[in-house]
Amino acid sequence: MRTFFHVEDLGNLRDAVAEAIEVKKDRYAFQHLGKNKTLLMIFFNNSLRTRLSTQKAAMNLGMNVIVLDVNAGAWKLETERGVIMDGDKSEHLLEAIPVMGSYCDIIAVRSFAGLQDRDFDYAETIVGQFVKYSGKPVVAMETATVHPLQAFADLITIEESWKNSQLSALNSQLRPKVVLTWAPHCRALPQAVPNSFAQWMNAADVDFVITHPKGYELDPKFAGRARVEYDQRKAFEGAHFIYAKNWSNPGVTDPAAYGKITCDDRSWTVDTEHMSWTDNAKFMHCLPVRRGLIVTDDVIESPNSLVIPEAANREISAQVVLKRVLETL
Repeated sequence: MRTFFHVEDLGNLRDAVAEAIEVKKDRYAFQHLGKNKTLLMIFFNNSLRTRLSTQKAAMNLGMNVIVLDVNAGAWKLETERGVIMDGDKSEHLLEAIPVMGSYCDIIAVRSFAGLQDRDFDYAETIVGQFVKYSGKPVVAMETATVHPLQAFADLITIEESWKNSQLSALNSQLRPKVVLTWAPHCRALPQAVPNSFAQWMNAADVDFVITHPKGYELDPKFAGRARVEYDQRKAFEGAHFIYAKNWSNPGVTDPAAYGKITCDDRSWTVDTEHMSWTDNAKFMHCLPVRRGLIVTDDVIESPNSLVIPEAANREISAQVVLKRVLETL
């Protein structure tokens, strides 16, 4: 595996989840793979779970790790071609990337959407240059449009929770109903997490529904075959997992609205009443979460909240991905 951006990069998804469960039983069984190998983690944006979990996963595999915060400890980088660099950016990615590649065996990159130019963001202009010019395998730690390490961890969490549920024990043929729900936020956020979550749930053996206000439709290449229900209550009915996440307008139906907040309906906040519409569903969120906007305290602190084990599984998803890349070196 030379790149990791999408669910299909892992191949058979059942095998990948099974591998994750085995890795979780013994996180240090594959340290020989990473001996004398170096992971370079490059951050264009802030991070907590992604930074800690990916670094821990690499260390579990015996790797050396270098972390570079582009905006805190490096020259400001120009990302566009054909510009006259007479501003505050001292180095171009076209020189910086091959230099970075010379110091490592695998590159992991985190770079958010600018939310100004949809074509630029959805072309994955920045991470695409790392793939083209680094000469090394590239792992996405979140990009303008996807966050596959999060979605993989989400799937692992759902599989573990569902396997241990009474419903699964009573009816092994029952597919869990998973609902991705939009929720309000005070800032314009990218679509990377919902895009990847939709992509991965479409590939998994679940009954998947997306609910959001009209105009917030995800790009069809990510929404895929998911059922879209604009009535949040109808979407929640019979659900076993509720995944709450805000995203700004994807600009699918109105390109001029891309990256903007075009709805601030606080009735979409997930509270106890919302969860009562479900079949005793588990609550999920990628974190960090704005309490009182995305979800109320009583829901996120309830016994049905999976946000902490979900975050813990970020280490496992990253380790499986890095393990597979190392096996190809």
